[in-house]
Amino acid sequence: MKALIVDDDFYSRNMIHEILRPYASCDIAVNGEEAIYAFREAMDRGEPYDLVCLDLVMPEVDGQDALKEIRAIEKEFEVHPEKEAKVIVTTMLDDKKETHDAFFLGGATSYLVKPIDETKLLSEVKSVGLIN
Repeated sequence: MKALIVDDDFYSRNMIHEILRPYASCDIAVNGEEAIYAFREAMDRGEPYDLVCLDLVMPEVDGQDALKEIRAIEKEFEVHPEKEAKVIVTTMLDDKKETHDAFFLGGATSYLVKPIDETKLLSEVKSVGLIN
């Protein structure tokens, strides 16, 4: 599995990386702009991400806008909906509008409220079919 971890908080990035490292080759982006760049580069190389862990509140480009752009890149590359990256939104916001926007406008697969722990994250990754 190939994963992209996107978070402006060092502790959160590191925690998610430590949890996923036994299961995935992980790349890291510190904001939405870097995430979009990394996602496009991976698609250009023919090595798309299976999983994106995406914070919503970040500088430069926020998670909502990054998610919309990631889904647009997949459409540009004609990725079949079943083959799209699974996007787990990870955020401090326990906000119904943000959740609605991430799922229905952005195309998120799942949503976790921080702090993220190993059990919750791995359970979500399993539920989207990326690990057994």
